[in-house]
Formats: sequence, C-alpha cells, structure tokens
Amino acid sequence: MSTINRRDFIRTTVLGGIATSSISGIYAINRSPDPIIKKAAVALTTGDNRADLAFRALQPFAKQIKDAIGNRRVVLKPNNVLTNVPLTSTHVDTLEGVLEFLKSIKKLDNVIIAESAANGPTFDGFDNYGYFRLMNKYPVKLVDLDQQPYELLHVFDEKDFRPHAMRMSSVLLGPDSYIVSVARMKTHDRVLATLSLKNIVFGAPIKDAGFSWTSNRKPGAQSDKAIGHGSGFRGINYNLYSLAKQLHPHLALIDGFEGMEGNGPNDGTPVDHRVCVASTDWLAADRVAIELMGIDFAKVGYLNFCNQTGMGIGNLDQIEVIGETIASHIKHYKLSDNIEKQLIWMNPMS
Repeated sequence: MSTINRRDFIRTTVLGGIATSSISGIYAINRSPDPIIKKAAVALTTGDNRADLAFRALQPFAKQIKDAIGNRRVVLKPNNVLTNVPLTSTHVDTLEGVLEFLKSIKKLDNVIIAESAANGPTFDGFDNYGYFRLMNKYPVKLVDLDQQPYELLHVFDEKDFRPHAMRMSSVLLGPDSYIVSVARMKTHDRVLATLSLKNIVFGAPIKDAGFSWTSNRKPGAQSDKAIGHGSGFRGINYNLYSLAKQLHPHLALIDGFEGMEGNGPNDGTPVDHRVCVASTDWLAADRVAIELMGIDFAKVGYLNFCNQTGMGIGNLDQIEVIGETIASHIKHYKLSDNIEKQLIWMNPMS
C-alpha cells in the first residue's frame, strides 16, 4: 500500500470491535410467539484509501472468518472481466487490504488469487494490474483457473429449453476452498448489476488456452462463459440463481471506491463513490450494494430468486449495517442503455 502501512491499519481498526459482539450469531429471537427471525450483518466503510476501506470492512467479522477458514485454502477471486481496462477489474490495493486482514488473523499461510479472465489470458490481467507485486510482499500465489481441473455443470438455455454442459473450475467448487469474492461495484448490460455472487458464478466457467476476443484467437479455442448466459435475459438470471447453490462466496467484499455506471461491465464510466461493503452473507452484501447504487432491488432477477429461496438475507429490515449508514452514501448509478430489454425477465413467456 502506497499511503498506509500495517500499523496504520491496526490503528484504524479500533472501531472494528464495535461489531464483534453484535455479529456473533445470525439469529435473533423475537420475544413474541413468532418464529426465529434470521438476520445478517453487513459492514459499510468509507474513506480515501482503497486498501484501508477493505481492511476495516472485514475487521468486524475477524473471529467468524478465522473460524470458518480453519485449515482450508483461502481463494481470493478478483473480477477481471477485461485484462487491459482497469475500471472493469478489481484494484490491486483492494486485494492488498484483504491480504493485510488475513495477515492480522494469521490466515495468510495458504492463500491464492485465482481468476479466469473473460477476454484473454488471465496472467495478462495480473501483470497489467500490478498483482505480481503482491507476491513480493505476501506468501500468496497467482492462479489461472483455466489451467486448473474442472467439473461439468449444466445450465438452462432459452432457445431450446435443454440442459447445456459447462466446464466449471474445481478450485471454486471444491469443499477445501474458502471463497472470497473481491468484486467491484458495477452496472451490467444483462442483469442490472454485477457484485459478489456474479463474480464467482461467471468466474468459474473456464476457457481454452489461446482463447481471445481479438483476432489473435487460436483456431478452435473456446470459452464456456457464454453458455451460462442462457441465450437471453431470462436465461442468465435463472442460471445465476441455479448455479448459486453450488457456486457462491463464503465471504463477500465489494469495492465501491470507484464504481462503474452505464454500459457496464465493460464499457461504463467511473463513479467516485468511496465505499466498501463486506459480509459473510453474500446476498446481504449484494443487497446493500444494490441500495448504495440507487437500484431498485425488485428489478434484479437473479438476486430476487436467491432471496425467495432462502440463500441468504435480502430484506433490508433483517440486515444490520455496521459502520456507516446506507442513506448517507447512496449514489444513483446510471443503468445500461438496454435496461428495458433487461427487464423482460419480469414478464411471463409469451
């Protein structure tokens, strides 16, 4: 970190203790005869240093995260859609903040940063975004998921209503992995917004060596990422929901220091937001991020499906926000130009 050292981190985490007792469990019992009400905690930080924001957002969950990691490998999954456009991808300082946090809880001995970039060789993105310097400071490995084992999962396609096989990363599916989604706050041209869940689900499909969006693509090289889009707005929302049962983060961190609005996730414009969201309930984290972006949650199909089937907490009334207040930091992100088309998922099939 260029402007803050570890001593500064520790000094800024005094407030982290505020949340420790309040998140020791996720259940609150009503004194009325009503059933147990499930709740979730989400940390919201603001400031002028990306790494510090990430560190402080994770601090309230320190004991919970340490216990959950146990002896598992920690997988930090950035969101590098493009390998050569910084605004589309997870900033190196955000990853450094997460690594400093893992160091503070003594869970830095088995950590990898793993990705399958969408448009080309994953290591090109690692290089362009300065990830290699992290290896000089921390005992962390960089991993290209395209070069790792995979499993076959099946998804829905609007065109033929048949299951289609996709090669999906075993690293992200494996029970020995503690998955941390280190995402960026961005609008999206198919599902309104891409946050912690989508980062994991669509980072898991792998591609062949030599695949590229450019004319340099190796003949015959394919990417399985497009299969998950299901040939339409209904298909992609359903597939995100369906795959979330097997592919979701154990810990969500969403960097909104500089978000993206408009025609994201690739062609949007920057939003100076300076917020960071973290939770051990990925759906609660995504729900808070949606609110911060000024987006109507009811219009985000895949997250509503996950909420309706109890994959996490999507009701703001059941989310305890630690740190800053949501209302003080809402920015209304401009949505994609094709927003009306995206909302077709809300209508019955004709």
